[in-house]
Amino acid sequence: MTHSTTRRAMLRGSVATAVLATAGTAAAGTAHAERQGSGPNIGILLYDGYSLLDPTGPAEVLSRLPGAKVTMIAERRGPVRTDTGDVAVVADRSIDEVGALDVLLVPGAGNRGTIAAMGNQVLLDWIRRIHRHSRWTTSVCTGSLVLASAGLLDGREATTYWASADYLESRFDVTYRPERYVRSGKIITAAGVSAGVDMALHLASLIAGDTVAKAIQLAVEYDPQPPFDSGNAAHADPRLKELALRLLAESQV
Repeated sequence: MTHSTTRRAMLRGSVATAVLATAGTAAAGTAHAERQGSGPNIGILLYDGYSLLDPTGPAEVLSRLPGAKVTMIAERRGPVRTDTGDVAVVADRSIDEVGALDVLLVPGAGNRGTIAAMGNQVLLDWIRRIHRHSRWTTSVCTGSLVLASAGLLDGREATTYWASADYLESRFDVTYRPERYVRSGKIITAAGVSAGVDMALHLASLIAGDTVAKAIQLAVEYDPQPPFDSGNAAHADPRLKELALRLLAESQV
């Protein structure tokens, strides 16, 4: 047997083992969910111009909670495009079809999407209605500006995208905290884009305990080791900040 043939056989065996292990785990998880009852009902709001990772990063984490149901929701069913216009995520439910959620997540967007959402009274009214009975109301990035526009952050501490921090504090009765995520009562806000994954893991621990949250982190192999130490705005020089914002603006439609 040649070396290449041996390697292919090993790969096939590894893949088969992984698939079988996953299938067994999934079956066990389904049986457990049936015994324990349904898990949290999680709704993620989509609106035109959101940033792709804001809803999808947390969805990847939260959908692994035992018995959880994650639904993408928008004003109307169908595809909703991101800030770059290159990608769309499908909303399976309209806001008119959703009257209650255990968890609500509002993503952030580019300037166009955020400003439109902040002024959309239909969306803001729906967010307020869902928040009244939710267990957790959350946001990622400039989604906190949308929550603030709905009046949910009055007198609270919150975080947001670093470039929107001054606006959040000056426009609303909110104290900005430069953290990856900030909990204030049943509201949890996350900083920019990738911080939504951190927030989702924290939320998973609140819902299902630290052990389950740690297992989910391992399941999705979230072990960030970026090639550069440039993700913290507090340590970035003005030129890099200017370039970062220009790249964002130029990539958006």
